[in-house]
Amino acid sequence: MSASLTELEQPQADAITLADVMQALGDPTRLDIVRSLYAGGERQCGSFVLGLSKATRSHHFRVLREAGLTHTRVDGAAHFVRLRDEDLEQRFPGLLSAIVNAASR
Repeated sequence: MSASLTELEQPQADAITLADVMQALGDPTRLDIVRSLYAGGERQCGSFVLGLSKATRSHHFRVLREAGLTHTRVDGAAHFVRLRDEDLEQRFPGLLSAIVNAASR
C-alpha cells in the first residue's frame, strides 16, 4: 500500500507483530506518546509537547503507525493519531496496559 495525503500506510491488524511493537516502544519518546494516547484518546499530532523538531516528531509518529500501535487520520492539513488499542488487545491480550502501567512507575 502506498502512502498518500489522505491514506497513510498502516498494517492490517493480523500483520502487527510483537517484535515491531516492542521495537517501537523501546524509544522513550514513543513510549511517552503511547502513554499520552492511552490516557487521553485521539489527539492532533501537533498537540504533543515533545521538545523535538517537526521532522523528528514525524519520524516517531511514523514508526508507531508502521508498527501498528497507532492509527493516523488526516483531516485537511491536520493529522490526528489514536492508539489501535482494540487491535492490539486482540493480537496481544493485556500487553498494552501492562506496558503503560509499568512505564508509569
